[in-house]
Amino acid sequence: MYIRRTQTRSTATGETYVTYRLVRSERRGQKVRAVTVLNLGRHFALPREQWPALCARLEELLSGQQALIPMASTAAVETAAQRYAALLLARQGELQVAPVTAVESGATAAGTPAAADLQTVDVASLELIRPRSVGVEAVALWALQALGFIELLIGLGVSGPLRSLIVGTIVGRMAQPASERATRRWLERRSGLGELLEVDFEAMAENALYRAGDALMQHRTAIEDAVFSRVSALFGLDTTVTLYDLTNTYFEGDAAINPQAQRGHSKEQRSDCPLVTKRVPLKCYA
Repeated sequence: MYIRRTQTRSTATGETYVTYRLVRSERRGQKVRAVTVLNLGRHFALPREQWPALCARLEELLSGQQALIPMASTAAVETAAQRYAALLLARQGELQVAPVTAVESGATAAGTPAAADLQTVDVASLELIRPRSVGVEAVALWALQALGFIELLIGLGVSGPLRSLIVGTIVGRMAQPASERATRRWLERRSGLGELLEVDFEAMAENALYRAGDALMQHRTAIEDAVFSRVSALFGLDTTVTLYDLTNTYFEGDAAINPQAQRGHSKEQRSDCPLVTKRVPLKCYA
């Protein structure tokens, strides 16, 4: 295998950019052809002098055999090799999966139990590589599907890549509440959400989750109304109006141009500051 640098053009914008591909030479009949094994994308940042080490390490991981004389490599090479090997192994698994027949599931054509096919495994030989969590992610995806959230985003005209980022942002807030930067690290290093969505979160740009937040804000009213209506229908909830008393909140300064800033009784004894005296009605559940 080797890495090829290719110049291509966007069909949507006409922009010319450079992308990187992992390529393997294969003989087909009398000809040798270069077959793209994996598209590494336009943001592939590994230095060119480390490409041979990356390809050699990938060959080791995919074949399960270590080199007699290991090549010197860096932590960046090992991280990239583990990532791309996981993607290639997942892709090979999708291609090799066959339909389960009645015989394979433990029953013969006549309906009698098939003979048990037991295999032994040396547990000491097992190696844990790139562990990922999938439990909370699967539950979160189920909840979003029950809400019809993906269909809602499609109806709002949100593109596929941006939908994946929005789902990643929301699930990250549910499973590991943190900043966008911390959520990005969680999606890259600890979560299996990318495999569930068939998305490579490790290839996303630095500001990708910020763009997802901007999209959510842009469609905020439509999303809130749709989700509120769906949740009310799912759980049979009645809509009520609740008034929140905000007289504990005060402004520092005069707040002369803010119509909600008025003098009043302060529960915190801050009679020197204007208060938020307006009562704000909000939709909530009974």
